[in-house]
Amino acid sequence: MKKAKQKTRAAAHHHAHMRHAARTDAPLYVVRRSKIHGNGVYAAREIPKGARIVEYLGERISHAQADARYEEKGQDDGHTFLFVVSSKVVIDAGVDGNDARFINHSCDPNCETVIEGGRVFIEAVRDIGKGEELGYEYGLTWESTDDPDELANYACRCGAAKCRGSMLDPVPLDRKRAKQAKRRAAKKKAAPGRKKARK
Repeated sequence: MKKAKQKTRAAAHHHAHMRHAARTDAPLYVVRRSKIHGNGVYAAREIPKGARIVEYLGERISHAQADARYEEKGQDDGHTFLFVVSSKVVIDAGVDGNDARFINHSCDPNCETVIEGGRVFIEAVRDIGKGEELGYEYGLTWESTDDPDELANYACRCGAAKCRGSMLDPVPLDRKRAKQAKRRAAKKKAAPGRKKARK
């Protein structure tokens, strides 16, 4: 009788361990229809802040190739799987991509993108509850001279309390470049004065 009880306890402990292992080995996310747009990615279990959830995969192409593909697709389609990695590389998740391409934009994101060694990863910026939809700030680039009708294709429907109403970066690229050029010019101008001060 004593031995049987010990076996039962051991078996129960073993099963509990297996259940725990199954939970930690379970996928972090699932893909299903989203209220925001098309398919979305949802936490299949609790995801802690700082967790690396998934890598953004797809064909690695040049900006010229990306532009050509975008033009062929048409300006009236705001749906894109292109992710800018650097000044030379763009990932097109529409070709050989994975589930990361279904993560929607959010103005109140629970994730962020991290670029390391030319690779893009999606990480949790806070604890994410089971069933919560994953989202990160797209910050899509645009120019102040772009057609407003085309920009309207990038309206945001994330439903956040402070939704900006757009997936576009708040500041257009040409204004950012102008600010950077101004800063560089100011630094150049200030540099000789600093050298004289040292003497």
